[in-house]
Amino acid sequence: MNPLLKEIQHNPLLWLLAFVPVLFVAQGIKPDAHTLLFVLSVLAILPLAGLLSHATESVAAKTGDSVGGLLNATLGNLTELVIALTALHAGQYTLVKASIAGAIVTNTLFMLGMSFLLGGLKHHVQEYDRGSARLQASLLFLATIAILIPSAVSVADSAAGSEFTEKLSIGLSVLLIVAYGLGLLFSLRTHRELFGGAGHAESAETHWPMGLALATLAGVTVLVALVSEIFVESVQHAALTFGMTPAFVGFIVVALVGGAAEMASAFSGARKNRLDLSVGIALGSASQIALFVAPVLVLLSYVIGPEPMSLQFWPGAVVMMLIATMTASLVTNSGRSAWFGGVLVLMVYLIFAMTLYLLPPRTQGESKHASITATTQIEHRLRYPSFYGAD
Repeated sequence: MNPLLKEIQHNPLLWLLAFVPVLFVAQGIKPDAHTLLFVLSVLAILPLAGLLSHATESVAAKTGDSVGGLLNATLGNLTELVIALTALHAGQYTLVKASIAGAIVTNTLFMLGMSFLLGGLKHHVQEYDRGSARLQASLLFLATIAILIPSAVSVADSAAGSEFTEKLSIGLSVLLIVAYGLGLLFSLRTHRELFGGAGHAESAETHWPMGLALATLAGVTVLVALVSEIFVESVQHAALTFGMTPAFVGFIVVALVGGAAEMASAFSGARKNRLDLSVGIALGSASQIALFVAPVLVLLSYVIGPEPMSLQFWPGAVVMMLIATMTASLVTNSGRSAWFGGVLVLMVYLIFAMTLYLLPPRTQGESKHASITATTQIEHRLRYPSFYGAD
């Protein structure tokens, strides 16, 4: 346990770990102090993200960046899966779909773009494994097509009812899970020699023993899941205080804070010229959400949800996911990056964020997806615009 204690002692960011128990105490004493809980949860997630970053780098140093990136993406997405399962059980399908779409867009654009920017500012030109990036981008494009089809068919053919959409969603979910499994088999077993990384120099820093790193990964993942759940519950109410729309909260705020642990690892890897790890985390996480998490949630909705959930997303979300996927495919095609490439990717993300934040209020109609949580349904309908379409 010495390496962990030394890291906490010498890293000022990890001193914020004191906010983790403070958050749980505050949540028990004042569960209705949503703005306070929102601020405390953000302060608690930041040091946990730092710990997860260091542990992931220690594992990646022994297993390789491809496996390390996959492990970090998987553990990071466990947090979002726990949050989504809670919302799924409560029947909050708008929040589930917003978190899925927001995580895909944020990981693909913000995490990837910021990694290129931070790494490029320190290193003139960086290289990464183009084959691995193209595989993840291709899988992500496949998932985007599967998400696009139910929405496109329902708009083009008015005869396609909810029963058709539900059956199509089940079939597409099974196909996506199979494609994700075959992708792992292809990259980690049958053709793993094609995904060996760009051959960067080894880092001189010392890494934790494998046992300590894995134990830290498991423990921190559980804590992040608990803190993130409090964050999601509080941010909906805090949004009223800070003047944020439901669309902006679901797509931007929840996705950024929920992915803080993965982002810390990706940004740290980019600064250390280990861009394979950064690209693997960003695109691997996005493709895992689209190919595995979203289909699993659709199938589980028949077991734990009040009613079946489909893969039909509102048009704005589908367009953003499609553009994000095409952007990732374009910028990762060369296997090389510089800081300006990161700026271009971030600009696409900022265009989306600005659009969601400045979305004008509706003058007529009522949203299909009027609320993010049941407790704030009326407030959001009265005070904020709808991003989700009208009846």
